[in-house]
Amino acid sequence: MTSSTNTNNAVIIDADLISYLEDLSCLELTDNEKHRLSGDLNDILRKMAQLSELDTENVLERSHPFDNVNAFREDELQGSLDRELILKNAPHSDEETFIVPKTIA
Repeated sequence: MTSSTNTNNAVIIDADLISYLEDLSCLELTDNEKHRLSGDLNDILRKMAQLSELDTENVLERSHPFDNVNAFREDELQGSLDRELILKNAPHSDEETFIVPKTIA
């Protein structure tokens, strides 16, 4: 499907495009939903057109909105829980692991 465009190369949200999107997404929309979707998509495209008018000449490109991208702690070796203490509450265990019923034949 080729989308319609106007003289400004903006996509035109018309009944054909809504039907195409409806088929593509495997949805069945009522006439009211189609009308609302058309309006919503046109609003989104208008807002995107407004954004493209902004002067971004001196704005640095960013892959993330914040400077602190990785807020995780460093990996550090830490002690674990006492195995004997944990296994003593298990209904069935050997000296190292829990023993559970087989679930896959």
